[in-house]
Amino acid sequence: QICNQHNAEAPNLEQAFHRMAQTEPSLDHDVSWFLLPSHWAKTVVALISFLCFANSYDGDFVFDDSEAIINNKDLRAETPLGDLWHHDFWGSKLSSNTSHKSYRPLTVLTFRINYLFAGGFYPVGFHVINIILHCTISVLMVDVFSILLGGLQFSNKGRRLNLAPKTSLLAALLFAVHPVHTECVAGIVGRADLLCALFFLLSFLGYCKAFRENKEGHNFSIFWVLVSVILGAIAMLCKEQGITILGLNAVFDALVINKLNILELIQKLLHKDKSLENSGLLRKGLLFRITLLMSGGATILYIRWRIMGTGPPAFTEVDNPASFADSLFVRAINYNYYYSLNAWLLLCPWWLCFDWSMGCIPLIKSISDWRIIALAALWFCLIALICQALCSEDSHKRRILTLGLGFLIIPFLPASNLFFRVGFVIAERVIYLPSIGYCILFTYGFSLLSKQAKKKKILAVAVLGILAINVVRCALRSSQWRSEEQLFRSALSVCPLNAKVHYNVGKNLADKGNQSAAINYYREAVRLNPKYVHAMNNLGNILKERNELQEAEELLSLAVQIQPDFAAAWMNLGIVQNSLRRFEEAEQSYWTAIKHRKKYPDCYYNLGRLYADLNRHIDALNAWRNATVLKPEHSLAWNNMIILLDNTGNLAQAEAVGREALELIPNDHSLMFSLANVLGKSQKYKESEALFLKAIKANPNAASYHGNLAVLYHRWGNLDLAKKHYEVSLKLDPMAPGTKENYNLLRRKLEQLQKKGG
Repeated sequence: QICNQHNAEAPNLEQAFHRMAQTEPSLDHDVSWFLLPSHWAKTVVALISFLCFANSYDGDFVFDDSEAIINNKDLRAETPLGDLWHHDFWGSKLSSNTSHKSYRPLTVLTFRINYLFAGGFYPVGFHVINIILHCTISVLMVDVFSILLGGLQFSNKGRRLNLAPKTSLLAALLFAVHPVHTECVAGIVGRADLLCALFFLLSFLGYCKAFRENKEGHNFSIFWVLVSVILGAIAMLCKEQGITILGLNAVFDALVINKLNILELIQKLLHKDKSLENSGLLRKGLLFRITLLMSGGATILYIRWRIMGTGPPAFTEVDNPASFADSLFVRAINYNYYYSLNAWLLLCPWWLCFDWSMGCIPLIKSISDWRIIALAALWFCLIALICQALCSEDSHKRRILTLGLGFLIIPFLPASNLFFRVGFVIAERVIYLPSIGYCILFTYGFSLLSKQAKKKKILAVAVLGILAINVVRCALRSSQWRSEEQLFRSALSVCPLNAKVHYNVGKNLADKGNQSAAINYYREAVRLNPKYVHAMNNLGNILKERNELQEAEELLSLAVQIQPDFAAAWMNLGIVQNSLRRFEEAEQSYWTAIKHRKKYPDCYYNLGRLYADLNRHIDALNAWRNATVLKPEHSLAWNNMIILLDNTGNLAQAEAVGREALELIPNDHSLMFSLANVLGKSQKYKESEALFLKAIKANPNAASYHGNLAVLYHRWGNLDLAKKHYEVSLKLDPMAPGTKENYNLLRRKLEQLQKKGG
């Protein structure tokens, strides 16, 4: 559908399109840079962007990938697709008090498709898609920058012309190789930013198509404006920043299509100048298009609000300390300091970190803090650029600077803490879109320097050097994102005051079995942040395993005192109290954990162990049954039920429970072993033998499996097979309890039989 409003003025707008290239100077004129055909320019950008991040293709799942992908039930085939529209990015219900309200169903859908095609959690496919997305976005940037830097003009055949081929190539290369993008590309969770950027750019290019010349000579195409709004909505369903493209489209329309002078317009509005009516706002349909954009944006936000509910996201002080400061002055000054650090990451992306929270950036609490200089520098630069963007007599300069500032600032607004609290101090991933504005400003600055420079080639070589350094930095940073160990350790030199960095290094070491080193990092995390309950919990766990129960109890007690609803710490405290034989306190701790986390199968399992120690067999069986109801694959709970029923002589019930467990977990060799013992005692030798052999096939080095099978054969009268498995058991574990005695009994019996036979 083509808008036919104000047809009388349509030829003027058509002429404006044709004159655009002639009335504005070209940035390319004074720039010494490569001039390539469009398809070659895009090929070069694609190859170089691929080169930057190719080494991340076989990396592991790291950091937030565990929660967003591995532990996210929304990726599993058994989860209805409809649930994606009611859950947040991490798989929690949006209505939950613990939800971060990050509503990105389309991103989660791509993760689910990755999971289904790969047949499981294999990270290669996830990484490859991220690399392809970044290459695609970088290629699209050639077209986007050609419009932002060179203007919008179409040929007589309706093809868009690239009026800045050299500078658009440079800007696209700057974007493609920027090291701050590594988190988005090498970190799988960065898929949200990549998909958002893809549809963000498609929305912008779609909006530009609305002004393509057509045979009817109408002003613009409503169809493409609406397509742009829809693509903006899709971008927002990938990540929240996507909605900002609608505002940027409006800015682009005003500056490029209508060529408004913002300062002049403001002055006319303030003075109520009657000439405002003839300024072209109504004549060229700007207000109508902006109304469409605003209506679309408002509709999208309303639908999102209805789905998400009105509750704000739940964040803690350690996530974003400045937002919890009582003083408005402290909040404002620290927010501005964060902005200056984001700007510095764009200018000098050398110090990169996966997490900037938890003391990484101490709060500025006084005007005497030297870091105030960074704020002053930021605002000095911004004000200077804004003044040039508004007041310059050069319309071309005004347009490029305003677009550069618009693309730098507007996509960053959702992460600015101005409208709502965000759950981070600095996040490199949120600079992915604002870096477009940085690339515009950098390229424009380069063109100005080239205009003044006598030796333009030296300047071009310097820019090539910057690009080469960035390529190397991207490759190095990508390699750090390949594994958690490298990623976490790389942060120690950047953010040594960040308790979460030390915590993650410690957790990684503990997972690898290096408990001694893990303890040191956990202690440092607690020292840096004395209220870091997760570090206390993990440290308490390790100390418990090392039988340092007194300190473990102190740490876990402190953790639940600081955070009374910390269910995991209550459960671990109960385990320690149980080990100290303070059974009543342990029981109380377990029930407190269950009170704060209703569905807690591991806690029911540990509660069952406590009741078993106290010979409260019925309570133990009930607790373990609750564990298996909540988590049907809870092998330990099933096993303990079978063993307890077996030990108390309830063989029929033990057999029934064992068969029920194996139906749910058919490949669990420990369950096969336990049920085989029960069947052997019930003189069901053949079935018992089959289960023992199956368990041994799954775990051939378990001495007890061979030993108990030997006992079965001994009872059954298959003495040669009994002898064979006794010997295998003793070879695997010479100190196996009872096996040596049974083996000696068997040998004596065999000797007696031989004497009788002789």
